[in-house]
Amino acid sequence: MHCSFVAGSVNSQTCAFCPPPVARLRPRSCIIDGEAVACEGNGMPSFDRIRYRRHDASVFLYAFDLIELNGDDLRREPLDTRKATLASVLRRAAPGLRFNEHIEADGPTVFAHACKMGLEGIVSKRKHSPYRSGRSPNWLKSKNPACEAVRREEEEDWGR
Repeated sequence: MHCSFVAGSVNSQTCAFCPPPVARLRPRSCIIDGEAVACEGNGMPSFDRIRYRRHDASVFLYAFDLIELNGDDLRREPLDTRKATLASVLRRAAPGLRFNEHIEADGPTVFAHACKMGLEGIVSKRKHSPYRSGRSPNWLKSKNPACEAVRREEEEDWGR
């Protein structure tokens, strides 16, 4: 999901929660790449809360990349530069827009901890890589096979 902000207006794909949080941002324009998330009472993400749109008021956007800022295309910039700029942009964001921190550590160890927590998985990215939409050799998605959302994705027909 991309959430774009241009001088006071928001354009996003099914992003009903974006306008209030984005309105506090300072840039003239920006395009943020992120994922909509709704959590259960225990803080764990719940795909059903997004899917059935019963909890839109509690949905937030985990922002993990910055594609454009004030008319400047940042896709060629390295990931670590884009993440640092994104963190700076989001300092004034309302609670519905959250910066997705990155962890620089051993991938298998991070993945094991994510699985132990019951999370869907992790995405590993090369910190000096440019932004690429879609699959890329610069990032790897590791899914937790024990996670309900991952099992559902494998079992259900999603219009493929």
